[in-house]
Amino acid sequence: MCRSIKTLYNFEPPATEQEIRAAALQFVRKLSGFNVPSRANEETFNRAVDEVAATAARLIDSLVTTAEPRDRAVEAERARARSALRFGSGPSA
Repeated sequence: MCRSIKTLYNFEPPATEQEIRAAALQFVRKLSGFNVPSRANEETFNRAVDEVAATAARLIDSLVTTAEPRDRAVEAERARARSALRFGSGPSA
C-alpha cells in the first residue's frame, strides 16, 4: 500500500476534493510506476487519475458508519507520536 495515501473517510471536516485527487494521483503513480508520465502517456495517466478520484469520491460519499467522525488534529498528533516511536524524535542538537 502507498504509505503516503491516508484514510479520508469519516473525518471532520470531511475530505476535500483536492485531498481525494492527491490520493488518486499517488495511487495511479504507484500502479503505473511513473512519478511524471511521458507525453505519450500523459493523457491516459491523467484520465486514470480523474477516474480514480471520481470513484473514490463516490465511495467516500456512499459509506455509512455510526462511529463519531475522527478529528484531523488528533489523528495527526497520533501519527506524529507513532513516527517518533518508530524513527526517534529526530537529530539531537
